[in-house]
Amino acid sequence: MTRKNLGRATLAALPFALAFLVDLILFLVLKDRLPTRLAGHFDVSGDVNGYVDRTTYVLVTAPVMPVLGVLWVLMVVGGKFYGRAHRLLIGGGWAVAAFLQYVLAAALIVNLDAPDGSAAGRFPLWHLAVAIGAAVLAGGIGLLLARLVPPTEGPRAGKSPADRERIALADGEVAGWARTTGSWWLPLGGLVIVVTGTGLGYWVTWFLGAPLLVLALLVLTFSRAHVTVDRRGLTVSGLLPWPRVQVPLERIEAADSRRVDAVAEFGGWGYRIRPGRTGFIVRSGEAIVARQRSGREFAVTVEDSGTGAALLNTLVDRNRAGR
Repeated sequence: MTRKNLGRATLAALPFALAFLVDLILFLVLKDRLPTRLAGHFDVSGDVNGYVDRTTYVLVTAPVMPVLGVLWVLMVVGGKFYGRAHRLLIGGGWAVAAFLQYVLAAALIVNLDAPDGSAAGRFPLWHLAVAIGAAVLAGGIGLLLARLVPPTEGPRAGKSPADRERIALADGEVAGWARTTGSWWLPLGGLVIVVTGTGLGYWVTWFLGAPLLVLALLVLTFSRAHVTVDRRGLTVSGLLPWPRVQVPLERIEAADSRRVDAVAEFGGWGYRIRPGRTGFIVRSGEAIVARQRSGREFAVTVEDSGTGAALLNTLVDRNRAGR
């Protein structure tokens, strides 16, 4: 591991290590005042609706911070987050650690001095407000500390938009490019969500089932997506007219064709939103990556992405020139 990566890994792991130590010390200090069975689950009103014995509580909660810390380090060091997105990822880790640490600590406090076999105190919802406040404060600290280490540079760092490939078009010549992209698992995943949503709605409540059916509709709609590059910009549409994702030419700085890693860069598949980037990702492989003037990137994995990116650069140049 290089010196720079060591600094990034340290900043990513530090909040989770601190949160783990605080929770461990708090438990050791308070354990004599805790009942043998702890209130471990609360309903939306804050009333207790589930208990767990003290040993199980420790075994379940103790690995949370270390595991999240390891995952965050892997994302920061090897997750291909660049520039501002890299700093946001570090700040987000500090926010997540602070939020969880406060919630776990508050759960212990509401169990203090509760006699064995009797109900513990309520978990007032203001605890969540405080936890969110702690997350915002810690996230701000994380963003400031992230400035101490240089962010990772993207694959196009130091290259100007003029360096990108283009397709030569004569004055007045009109061109467009289109491809269809998809994956075999998207329809299968949509059907699984439909079955799950229907089962929850029928056997439990449609309050839980209905959102899953809406999600299934979105997944099935984009099971085969149509990618278009033309005078409107970069457009990704599904089997239905809506929803669709469109990045207009005036918002694009330049486009590239490059390989993307679905897990390392976007955390999975489907329509993904990450710090500094969004994308429609159906697999790892070649993709059109449109860098917007705001600094954000939009990526879509599709075959023949080099042709699409080159035409998009040509159309962006024309738009800037007012032609």
